[in-house]
Amino acid sequence: MIRANARGRLTAADLQLVILLLSRGSAHRRASLERRLAAEGPDPLLDAPELLERLLTVRTMLVPSETLFFYVMVRHALRRAGIDDRDLADYLAALLLDFGQRDRAWRIDWHDDQRHQYLVDILTDLAATEGDRRFRVMVHLGNYSLWLAGLFPDYIAARHLRKAGPDVSYYDALGRRGFGMASDHQLASEYGLGDVLRTAAERFPSVRSALNGVADRVFFPGAKTTERALRDLGIH
Repeated sequence: MIRANARGRLTAADLQLVILLLSRGSAHRRASLERRLAAEGPDPLLDAPELLERLLTVRTMLVPSETLFFYVMVRHALRRAGIDDRDLADYLAALLLDFGQRDRAWRIDWHDDQRHQYLVDILTDLAATEGDRRFRVMVHLGNYSLWLAGLFPDYIAARHLRKAGPDVSYYDALGRRGFGMASDHQLASEYGLGDVLRTAAERFPSVRSALNGVADRVFFPGAKTTERALRDLGIH
């Protein structure tokens, strides 16, 4: 089960790299940042506007961990979209970390035997499942919709144009449905995910658009498509 715990995975080495990048070689600045970290915790440093650019252009032998990189990317993308929610950033960073491994994106959970490549397969599973697993299927419907529409919008647009596949509004609708149903389930509060899932449901198009920006800049930086041009113009 994916949890909102990306910040909890950050190590002392991650935070030292953050201080190194923000201090830019200044011993005075470094001492100030270390005092602030001790007094206020890591959040103000992770939110520093200049941190994202410095992570993207880091030129030291210290390489950012995947957890640090994804959390900062997602957190800053959400803030640009007007969503100032650290728990949601925690959850989405953890989602990217998990779904990027092997075939995890196609499974309800790591140890689930079924693999779902299409959203309709998840809907079929949802209709046939009861108990605790039903909650996991609801969450996966939201997760997988966001994974596809957030990181692969150009693929969705191409299939829509060439093969009459569903457009991004279909993914938005099913993603909101999955997260919305899951947020009302009793297990959501037990996992500490009620508020996160509810916000993801209510703000799904904005969250998806924020991840589109992450995909454009980090995963597919050289792609030139009509869909990307429209996104750059603010037309979705």
